[in-house]
Amino acid sequence: MSIHRTNPRSRNSAAIAALLLALTGAASYGIAAPLPAHAATAVLQAESAALGGGAQVETEHAGYTGTGYVGGYTDAHKGTASTSYTVQSAHAGNGTAKIRYANGTGSAKTLTLIRGTASRQFTLPATSGWASWSTVDVPVTLTQGANTLTLKFTAADSGNVNIDHITATTPDTPTQPDPTDPAEAEAATLAGGATVESEHAGYTGTGYVGGLTDLNKGHASITTSVSSAHAGSGTVAVRYANGTGAAQTLTLTAGTTSRQFTLPATSGWASWSTVDVPVTLTQGANTLTLEFTTADSGNVNIDSLKATTPTTPGGGDGGDGGGDTDPSGVGATLPFTTYEAEAGTVKGSTVGPDRTYLTLASEASGRKAVKLTQTGDYVEVTLTKPANAVNLRYSLPDSSDGKGIDATLSAYADGTALPDLQLTSRYAWVYGAYPYTNNPGEGQGHRFFDESRAAFGRTLPAGTVLRLQKDAGDTAASYTIDLIEAEETGAAATLPSGYVSAQTLGVTPNDNQDDTSALQTALSTAKSQGKGLFLPAGTYNVSDHVNLSGVKLRGAGVWHTVLRGTGLKGGLLGQGGTSTIENLMIDGQNTVRDDAGGHAAIEGDFGTGSVIRNVWIQHTKVGLWISAPTDGLQAGDLRIRNTYADGVNLHGGVKNTVVSNSSIRGTGDDALAMWSDGAAVTDSAFRNNTVQLPTLANGAAVYGGSGNRVENNLVSDTVVAAAGITVSTRFGDPFSGTTTVSGNLLRRTGSMEVNWNAKLGALWVYADRYDITQPVVLTDNTVEDSTYSGLLVSWQKQVSDLRVDGLTIARTGHHGIEGNATGNGTFANTKVSQTAGTALDMTGGFTIQRGSGNSGW
Repeated sequence: MSIHRTNPRSRNSAAIAALLLALTGAASYGIAAPLPAHAATAVLQAESAALGGGAQVETEHAGYTGTGYVGGYTDAHKGTASTSYTVQSAHAGNGTAKIRYANGTGSAKTLTLIRGTASRQFTLPATSGWASWSTVDVPVTLTQGANTLTLKFTAADSGNVNIDHITATTPDTPTQPDPTDPAEAEAATLAGGATVESEHAGYTGTGYVGGLTDLNKGHASITTSVSSAHAGSGTVAVRYANGTGAAQTLTLTAGTTSRQFTLPATSGWASWSTVDVPVTLTQGANTLTLEFTTADSGNVNIDSLKATTPTTPGGGDGGDGGGDTDPSGVGATLPFTTYEAEAGTVKGSTVGPDRTYLTLASEASGRKAVKLTQTGDYVEVTLTKPANAVNLRYSLPDSSDGKGIDATLSAYADGTALPDLQLTSRYAWVYGAYPYTNNPGEGQGHRFFDESRAAFGRTLPAGTVLRLQKDAGDTAASYTIDLIEAEETGAAATLPSGYVSAQTLGVTPNDNQDDTSALQTALSTAKSQGKGLFLPAGTYNVSDHVNLSGVKLRGAGVWHTVLRGTGLKGGLLGQGGTSTIENLMIDGQNTVRDDAGGHAAIEGDFGTGSVIRNVWIQHTKVGLWISAPTDGLQAGDLRIRNTYADGVNLHGGVKNTVVSNSSIRGTGDDALAMWSDGAAVTDSAFRNNTVQLPTLANGAAVYGGSGNRVENNLVSDTVVAAAGITVSTRFGDPFSGTTTVSGNLLRRTGSMEVNWNAKLGALWVYADRYDITQPVVLTDNTVEDSTYSGLLVSWQKQVSDLRVDGLTIARTGHHGIEGNATGNGTFANTKVSQTAGTALDMTGGFTIQRGSGNSGW
């Protein structure tokens, strides 16, 4: 949604707490939790702890120590009963908690230990009666100082036990488990249906963890801990098997940061592979939880994890070839490796760096690219991983009539020719005033870059030197190369269980015929049979909406199944019901923005609990335009590129919807938007996405609504009329509840609003048409190299409850924190450095309440 928005849709207790806390780290991935030498042992009576939720002191049954025991862990208090303890430890490291309890129910029961956001479920075997007491020893990882743990009867527990006391044993020296040793999943804490299995061969240790099935979706989890000598970036190598035939997802939580990641299909259930998941670690103990959340597809087995911790403070590996180091836990986990052209070996010229609007470099990743103009000019990169295909972001000159040119570009692997890359400027270049035209005579040309992909037919191993070269037969006047994404495409998927093939129902790909009607009929037939519709590999031409109402549509993979639009039209339209769209590409033919006539790739009402997953979208008006009364849509693993308007827009009355782990680049309007237009978008989230180079408007925007969150996204290189992330009343209805922006990294964001001559900040809270009286919470965000101010609060209305904590602003082209609004805000742990202007420039009567931890302003 741009500054010029019209509607594209209408346009068409203490000791035990500490012990139990340590318990959360008992089965550390990377250690076997050896028992240390202990300096102190303390007996902590349950009746002296902090009790809540119905837990109470009792004396009915004999045999207890102290003055009583704690009961009340009964079904009447399921989900609420708790006992909290504090234990002091002189050192961080491994200890034990011996829990004395009675369980006269006749069967084993469970309780859960909670510390902060980390939890661990454990088992208390039956005793011979209620006056018979036993103990369970729980290994725990303790931090130095006070450790608070809560023993709770959660909704996932069976409870119905009594607790007498715990004996907490703490380490006498700091213990640092080796985090690089493989850790077996079967040794971790399992909950929600996750279970140890040994059915399939090839695992390490004594088994693997299964039970991450649809039956346990939203519940199954594996919890452990890792100790790190330093705070900084690390990785967790997850060894898994995925015999489903399609990529699946899980979510890894480290502390308060969650990251959804993808596990590509393996050749079978006895075939194991590894994915590296970036994490951000704190110094000392870190709780790691691998979950099958409601936003995940799950259905994989987990063998082991291998945690690698930073060797220096703030350390860790990363980078995109262009000098940036992306911290773990931020942005998407993507199936390709990105190589920035300017970081390669170049014979030609380098464009940029430059952020000036309407310059070529301003729309390039990192504001730099490589230009090949002479025969023999080239750029080459060395592959760090095997690949059999590339996606190239590039710019060619436009034609004089604005319709674009086609040209080849030569490619070589270690000097051996590969098939030429087929490039075009047909989908690039627009001119004049918003919403722009294809007439070069109107001047102000921009939208320079497009993307093309190619499969080589063979796998290039790691270490291959991949060269792109302008040869004599490559006739474009110039080739500007921004970046190369290389990956292994995998084989085309075959007919999955529960689906019927579209070809069986008369839909024929690759025949240059219009498949719209045939697809609609096939979907209806598949639905009547209680099955989903499978689209085998091939290209299907679509000239109008294909309507979806409670159906499943699945392709053979994003590199194999393509829905090809016709002109401005051709996309998928939700008409209610619970639908699934996955494993395909939607490639439109839009060459200009037409809000009245164009189609979005995917739009409409998606009912309750729909899923959109592993879809590649390009050259359409909008990627996803989701409308009310959609509730609980989970959209993830998307690649949305080069749309003429928004990447994703959650429009009016959409609820409980999450867009996650997606790559969104080159959009012609907001990359991610929540627009409370006529009704509030509520309780929805943009989470762990990588957003690059929206050519107009913001990386992410929240326009009104309640309970919405923008979390752990990586946003870079906004171009014009744009913040990295904005919370704004410019469009839509007033805010009706809390909005949270948390854990995001904004790099080279903010820009000029050329119509207003206004310098927009990387983070922008904008009270335009309405006051913002509801809380706006900005926590743990990082702004790097902002074009203008790091945080801007504006304008003519008041912002009366801004809460900022943990904001880091490093390098700005203007102020650190800037404001010209009325209202007030609280700031804590906010650090500002390297500003071109003053660190704080606040006018308009805005009042700042300073908390602790601020510096630089």
